[in-house]
Amino acid sequence: MDPHLRDLRYFVAVAEELHFTNAAQRLHIAQPTLSRQIRQLERQLDVVLFDRNQRSVALTVAGKELLEGARKILELWEVTNVALQEAGEVLRIGIQSSIGRGLIADLESASGHRLALHSASWTDPSSGLASRQADLALMWLPVPDAGRYRSQVLRTEARWVLLPESHPLAEREVIDFADLAEEPFVAMPPEAGAAREFWLGNDARGGRQPKIGGDAATAEDRLEAVSLGLGVCLLAESNVPMYRWPGLTARAVSGLPPCELAVAWRADDDRATILDFANRVISGGFEQ
Repeated sequence: MDPHLRDLRYFVAVAEELHFTNAAQRLHIAQPTLSRQIRQLERQLDVVLFDRNQRSVALTVAGKELLEGARKILELWEVTNVALQEAGEVLRIGIQSSIGRGLIADLESASGHRLALHSASWTDPSSGLASRQADLALMWLPVPDAGRYRSQVLRTEARWVLLPESHPLAEREVIDFADLAEEPFVAMPPEAGAAREFWLGNDARGGRQPKIGGDAATAEDRLEAVSLGLGVCLLAESNVPMYRWPGLTARAVSGLPPCELAVAWRADDDRATILDFANRVISGGFEQ
């Protein structure tokens, strides 16, 4: 089987960084995942691409040959992909879980552009923007690497907490965050970066570190972790229906700043379709 473009992107990142951890951070993926994909690529091509030891990573002769070709292939694909997107006027919009799905039709109407969904995991805080798998992204602020992206807030809403029905605080209609601060929390994976910190309520902890009862890579994992009593978790009010589960309940939280859902795009993306989308959404004052 021929390598995927994703595999070539992974290889180029490692070849340019000559450091697996730095390359993984650049790609917004876990380092073990990157190492596994590179090993798989080597088996697929039946060559050794890197000389590895405990102190350094270096390209082999085969690796140098692949780097030259891979760069040309990826560059050609980017040019072709941009041309295809502009010709079809279809913009890919990255989302995580079911966040913002109800907004797609409204965004299409407000912008005049057709949108295609790109599903992203919590391990990719850019929702596909960094890897160029998405042209736009719906994400809860803060936007990762703010200097790299531009954004427009679409709506603002309260943060709620998901907890077991048997939890003592579940008897309250509204729970003050001060009463939750010492509870163990189910967190997004570390790769989620600023989003992980925000949904742990760190902006209201005054520098105190949260107790982490476990990490969850998906919405389903988070539901299961809370139902097992590993911790509680914060979520946006509009996403409460997504988390209906036997034995669990959600409550409004006071003492927390609200969350903001925004549409984001790469700051260096100067394609006419992207600029037109941004101008229409911003000038139209789109907000729910």
